[in-house]
Amino acid sequence: MIIANPSSGKENGLEYIEKIEAVLREKGYESTVSQTEKELDATRFCQGACAEEYELVVSLGGDGTLNETINGLVDQTHRPKLGIVPTGTVNDFARALNIPLDPDKAIELLGSDESKKVDIGKFNDRYFVNIVAVGAIAEATYDVTPEQKTKLGPLAYVLEGIKELTTNNTYPLTIEYDDKRWEGDSFLFLAALTRSTGGFENLAPEAEVDDGVLHCYVIKHVNMIRLASIVTAILRGNLKDEEKVEYFTAKQLRVSSSESLVTNVDGEQGEKLPVELEVKSGHIEVIVPEEHKG
Repeated sequence: MIIANPSSGKENGLEYIEKIEAVLREKGYESTVSQTEKELDATRFCQGACAEEYELVVSLGGDGTLNETINGLVDQTHRPKLGIVPTGTVNDFARALNIPLDPDKAIELLGSDESKKVDIGKFNDRYFVNIVAVGAIAEATYDVTPEQKTKLGPLAYVLEGIKELTTNNTYPLTIEYDDKRWEGDSFLFLAALTRSTGGFENLAPEAEVDDGVLHCYVIKHVNMIRLASIVTAILRGNLKDEEKVEYFTAKQLRVSSSESLVTNVDGEQGEKLPVELEVKSGHIEVIVPEEHKG
């Protein structure tokens, strides 16, 4: 089943359907094309593919389409392999798996026999593949318009985040993880499943797609003066070494606050705190380039 989002990224996803079908025919697959029109369509389509025991589901779209597709895969009795053709703005999960961001090259990869079992994050009763964020910047990203995403890509999120920095708000957070606890004021909390987030490929350089843990960062306080240092640390891959940053890994955690805070899950609005997170290790099988199989 090819699950296609026609409005993803530069809105040219449908151009690739015939190419995907041709590659899959060569592999002996018969294809069904399911186009998304509204929220959760990709989840429903994928659940149908699991129920009908399809061998492969291809997600043609961005991180939102992929997130919905994976939500349809998780915990199903039969889970098809997952192929990814990224046509979105950021495509974090594809970056983390070294899947080509050029859709034509990603389509060629669908003919590969290489695959890898990767972790999925659970967020209350739903699932995510990249990151959960809590704090001012997390809420600011809701203001990024589709037009900004198309024109500016990952930069759109950064610009909105920098705007929010001028407010300089921190919030009381309690984070209970594994058998430990962190409590204090935080400007931004991030729980990353992969190394690539918002197009920054070194946010969590320690993260592997199958390491079984969330990589967590508590950014306690940031002002405009320290902003350059934080951004440089993210680009260099050493955010965890920053003075005002607390880093830890966790298999499961609970985040709560005395204030009303909304989460951001894989770039989309999530639920209000409190929330519970955990890792489902090696839960889905994804077609990957040969060099990433090991």
